[in-house]
Amino acid sequence: MSRAEKKRTLIAYSFLAPNFLGFAIFTLVPVVCAIALSFFEWNGGDISRLKFVGFDNYATIFNVKKVSQNGLAYFFNRVDLGISLKNTIFYTLITVPLTIVCALALALLLNKIRGAVAYRTIFFFPYVASMVAICVCWSFMLMKDGPINQFIQAIGIPFNKSWTADSAMAIWAIILVSVWRNMGYYMVIYLAALQGVPRELLEAATVDGAGKWKQFIHVTLPQLRPTTFFVSIMMIISCFKIYDVVAIMTDGGPGRSTKMLVTYIYDEAFVKIRYGQASAISMILLVIVLVITIIQFRSEKKFSSD
Repeated sequence: MSRAEKKRTLIAYSFLAPNFLGFAIFTLVPVVCAIALSFFEWNGGDISRLKFVGFDNYATIFNVKKVSQNGLAYFFNRVDLGISLKNTIFYTLITVPLTIVCALALALLLNKIRGAVAYRTIFFFPYVASMVAICVCWSFMLMKDGPINQFIQAIGIPFNKSWTADSAMAIWAIILVSVWRNMGYYMVIYLAALQGVPRELLEAATVDGAGKWKQFIHVTLPQLRPTTFFVSIMMIISCFKIYDVVAIMTDGGPGRSTKMLVTYIYDEAFVKIRYGQASAISMILLVIVLVITIIQFRSEKKFSSD
């Protein structure tokens, strides 16, 4: 390698180094520590109190005794953990498609209209705004006598409960705020993807007599498939990591109606001071997200090859 090539390589590494160091310090090292800690029992304090317990933390989470007796699949040994997983899955199944639909609809609407830049800024602003401010405002609007309930009653639907205080509606309040906040960000991604749809395909579809709806279904939507795949993966990972909205608006309540996996992990680690258990549950969450992501990648690859 010549001196010029070494210099160019060194310059390239110097640009990569800050990002790599940030990833190593704030992501890689904590993940490795969490994996190691999941095999220990530790209630905080002096690190000398670490006690190696092997897979006992995982055995405590899963009902291993029941499995060994009847050969059934693993069951969660803790009710709170099962409820948290169920709430997280329900939240993900509703939030992901709803956000994608809203983001795509906004992107199509703002793709070619006057004042599009201003509207894009307005819809994108919630994503960069303070989450605390957003949740406080929405909590006010979703109060018993808030504007949302006043509108619902004005159209003839009798509902006079606070959304965040009702066990049936609290999860929907979390979903509503999440969709409203995130759709502007994914709208920008879809807007960029729409610019890449070949104009020739749309013109050919028009010549063949296809209307706007058929052009969208048979031309635009297939061209947006890679973007939708990327957005869905990012959304699923984000939904499984949901914490801030829940912590600010409902704190997992009322009861356990909005308790999510990450809020459960937080309670285990920083309320009950069981870092080993919390790390083990974190690894389970990591495996769940990893499996879902692998399934999505394989499905997308199979669909593309077909």
